[in-house]
Amino acid sequence: MTQFLKHIGMVIAMTISASGAAKSLNHASELPLEAQLGQKLMLDFRYYCDSGRSKACRQGMTELPKALADLIAKHHIGGVILFAENVPDTTQIVKLTNDLQTAAQQAKHPQPLFISIDQEGGRVARINRAEATSFTGNMSIGATYQKHGTHYASVVATAIGKELNSLGINVNFAPTVDVNNNADNPVINVRSFSENPLEVAKMGAAQVEAFEAQNVVSALKHFPGHGDTSVDSHTGLPLVKHDLQRIEQVELAPFKYIIDKHAPGMIMTAHIQYPVLDNSTFVNKQGEAMIKPATLSRKIMHDLLREKLNYQGVTVTDALDMAGISHFFTPTSAVIETFKAGVDIALMPIAIRTPDDIKKLDELMSALNAAVALGELNKTEIAQSAQRIISLKQQFLADQAPRSAAIAKATLGNPSHRQLESELAVAAITQVKNQDLLPIQAKHKRIHLVMPDTQKCHALEQALLSLSKQELNITCSSLQGFDPKQADQNITNSDLIIAAHANPQQSAVEIGGMDDVKALDSFKLKRNEQPKALLALLKQAKLAGKPTLFISLRAPYEIPTYVSYAQAVLASYAYNVDVVSKNMISGPAFTALAKVILGLEKPEGQLPVSI
Repeated sequence: MTQFLKHIGMVIAMTISASGAAKSLNHASELPLEAQLGQKLMLDFRYYCDSGRSKACRQGMTELPKALADLIAKHHIGGVILFAENVPDTTQIVKLTNDLQTAAQQAKHPQPLFISIDQEGGRVARINRAEATSFTGNMSIGATYQKHGTHYASVVATAIGKELNSLGINVNFAPTVDVNNNADNPVINVRSFSENPLEVAKMGAAQVEAFEAQNVVSALKHFPGHGDTSVDSHTGLPLVKHDLQRIEQVELAPFKYIIDKHAPGMIMTAHIQYPVLDNSTFVNKQGEAMIKPATLSRKIMHDLLREKLNYQGVTVTDALDMAGISHFFTPTSAVIETFKAGVDIALMPIAIRTPDDIKKLDELMSALNAAVALGELNKTEIAQSAQRIISLKQQFLADQAPRSAAIAKATLGNPSHRQLESELAVAAITQVKNQDLLPIQAKHKRIHLVMPDTQKCHALEQALLSLSKQELNITCSSLQGFDPKQADQNITNSDLIIAAHANPQQSAVEIGGMDDVKALDSFKLKRNEQPKALLALLKQAKLAGKPTLFISLRAPYEIPTYVSYAQAVLASYAYNVDVVSKNMISGPAFTALAKVILGLEKPEGQLPVSI
């Protein structure tokens, strides 16, 4: 009885807190300038250490320290973004989001907080895959379009939206509506639905509606389009040279379609140069003249997006610590130029990793106030921008009560979501070639796998063993490192070779952000050797006369390189794995592949891009 009364008391307290949050919503004109400016910042607390050097801090912030709670309240911060390091456990996430909202309510002029995340699904999913349903990503959804239309786009976003809402996360930086028509795109590729602008538009619109029906703000990205680039804006500044007609028909088409059909709560900018849209220049911090990237272009972010495309919602930058901005601007000048361009929210303007970094935010706020006082930033435009932010919060956050860990646990990864994840994975599997090899026959009992790493070996091996009606003997060569003599022996002794590869290599955004760029360097060296090792093993299998299946685990553009060495080719668009236990590794794509290989399911997906 005591526990019950205690629980009721907590519910009442939470309800009072929620109603207080609702009452805190004001018109922007009622807020002082410092509060308006604070609402225009979205900070990341990916890592936080109580002492030490900022660059050396790699301690994930899973509990809100008092110093950061005070910072949110002091500067009326409008939003935060969460990374994988912030969200390892369901119960912990709920406590963190509740504490973040409580901190925002301690401000002198309280506003509810945007709590955002990149939970696109597939390769970009921040929440622990063993708990949340991550699905197999946008290109796998695109592979189902010819048969299922926008069905999977909608139901997947509905499931992700329900899970985020239960956690208290109210903004999802998704969907990606970049039209991926560049085979060398290092950062978008399978994050795109398709190379067809209209299909991208329809699936993107379905996801916006589905996310927002679950009371999660959707943020289209990356305006005006990141699909036809061969440079990752995390590590450089991409340049798109197409003419206006082509840009309107391809890159801009999904944004225009979705704005007209169901305008999203947010649109995220791209750190990309589009000289046809704006060829004006600025002098960067190295003293060099260069074309403005879209994020800092008023012609693109205001004249094009607001006036021509008639988007009246909230705009947010991509992370300002990315090289496409940080190599050319100081943090303060980047934020000021962003606001001058008409963008509403500056995402990740300053890394706050230690108490010393809090001073940097104090300095940024002082600089922004000074920029308004000096007329560099227009005071009326700042108020209008703050109003857009507050109006969006009134629409989506006004009635948000603190979240319950019990409800979140029942929602994340629930059986219906896992079933949907499996269905999508199977529906996406695409058969590109089959010369009477699939489904495999009874004579194919000894199978040698050639996989990118041992985890993927185990995932496919365990899926095949668990689903096969006959006993299989499976060996594996991991492309991360194997014994050539043993591999030769395994190939010689096998009845079937199943070789798989994932291209291109991981980008910073998949792991998290700019903090991970250095870690990719050593990874890149290893990955550059994998295609050579794979080709050598495939040639060996061909010389030995072994029937071979090649699987493209990611972007299917690589298939022409390997198709001549295989009697059958499949594409899965995903290679996500979950480490269930020490001896159990699984993944929806691998289970789906095993079902197709064994003839338990038919591969009905269609390539959404040209190869």
